[in-house]
Amino acid sequence: MKLRWVLIAVIATASSAELGAEEGISSRARVELALRDYAKVMCSAVFISGRDLTEAERDSGPLVTENIGSSYSVFSEADRTQAQVRIDQTQKIVTVMFRDFVPGVARFYGDQGCVILPPGVKDAFFTPEKVTTRLPLADSQSWPMGDVISRESLPHGIDPARLQAVADQVFSDPAGETVAFLVIHKGQIIAERYGWGASKDTLIEGWSMGKSLLAALIGVLIKDGEFKLYDAAPVPEWQRPGDPRSKIRIADLLRMSGGLHFTAPRDPDFSPDVFPDHVYVYNGAVNIYEFAYARPLQFPPNTEGRYRNCDPLTLAFIVQQTAKKRGENYLSFPQRALLDRIGIRKMVLETDSYGNIFFTGNNYGTARDWGRLGLLYLQDGIWQGERILPEGFVDFVRTPAPGWKQPVYGGLFWLNATGQWNLPHDAFYMSGEGGKVFIVPSLDLVIVRMGHESGQEVGLKQLNVALGQLSALFGSAH
Repeated sequence: MKLRWVLIAVIATASSAELGAEEGISSRARVELALRDYAKVMCSAVFISGRDLTEAERDSGPLVTENIGSSYSVFSEADRTQAQVRIDQTQKIVTVMFRDFVPGVARFYGDQGCVILPPGVKDAFFTPEKVTTRLPLADSQSWPMGDVISRESLPHGIDPARLQAVADQVFSDPAGETVAFLVIHKGQIIAERYGWGASKDTLIEGWSMGKSLLAALIGVLIKDGEFKLYDAAPVPEWQRPGDPRSKIRIADLLRMSGGLHFTAPRDPDFSPDVFPDHVYVYNGAVNIYEFAYARPLQFPPNTEGRYRNCDPLTLAFIVQQTAKKRGENYLSFPQRALLDRIGIRKMVLETDSYGNIFFTGNNYGTARDWGRLGLLYLQDGIWQGERILPEGFVDFVRTPAPGWKQPVYGGLFWLNATGQWNLPHDAFYMSGEGGKVFIVPSLDLVIVRMGHESGQEVGLKQLNVALGQLSALFGSAH
């Protein structure tokens, strides 16, 4: 997950001015990083998801949180009301101003979404690409390649009243800010509901769920013979004589066990006095790929599992370089290589100001499209008879990574092996702030829940109760 409470941390309260610089980032700079993030999130909410600014500020803007660490003071309610968000509808630019700090600025670039612009810079450093689907209109094709849904009766033994009760539970408390809920059983949508002004066509923020999309692109390239799962990661900077990073493999990066030194809030030894690299990539206005793969080695590869954005960002760099080697445009590569093939006509995969796709966050898709991606994994990487992911790849991503001390992570997927969720232990899932896609092979289910970040504490509790109801309902039907 993106852990945006850190991103919007250190917005100027009285305590923030007293903080010292950590890792070369002063307290004032931290405030300005947070303003950039605020601008980007509002830009995406308005220009991608079509949300009302007032609602977006309330539900996806800076969180008002107390006592999360001496170095991370977030907006007080008074400070939050002082921040000014301005939208230029003509140039599609969002600016966030606060006191005398350098404003945060983000600009909408069409199919590349919203991009943070560094201070004093009026345009991004890449040429935007229009990304178009080659598929016919969705309402002309049956699910899952299109949006025409079969009206077949529910599977034998499934009580429609109990299924309705599951959906009611997911939306039971408005404070959960649940936007979408979808249940796919044996490849068919059997439950679907939307809230908060959303519909089946709304592009919803997926945050770190994009890591699992990235895993699929790596799988496609493995299937294409570009490299093997256990090959050394083809990062040129790592291939110099004596560089210990040369031992990092594709598999290690998928397992978030590459071993790069990259501070992150989930690290067991993380200090809140340090502004984390894991977060800085989102609002630092740096070349995110270079920033990630340039980190030195901290642990031998495949020995220590750490949830750090450096590993997926390095994988994204590998996808980028492989696409370029093939003579393909990187910005439209995901659409051609994967999305069109599984019925996804549009996802907005945002980039940094250099045109590098994040995947670790800043991605937007419909609930049905996230469900299609889950269905690809449920079907062992096969889509309507065509093998898209190589044999054994799905087993790899749902197998506990050996470097993690607990069996909670696989290959850019989280695992339910410890029973955190009220689902069978074979469930594995994509996870982002507010968003979840559960793949449950033993019940032949894909479950999608999307929601806004500020409501996720309540919303995910509601969801877990509903997952227990689904498990009982489909377990009794088997």
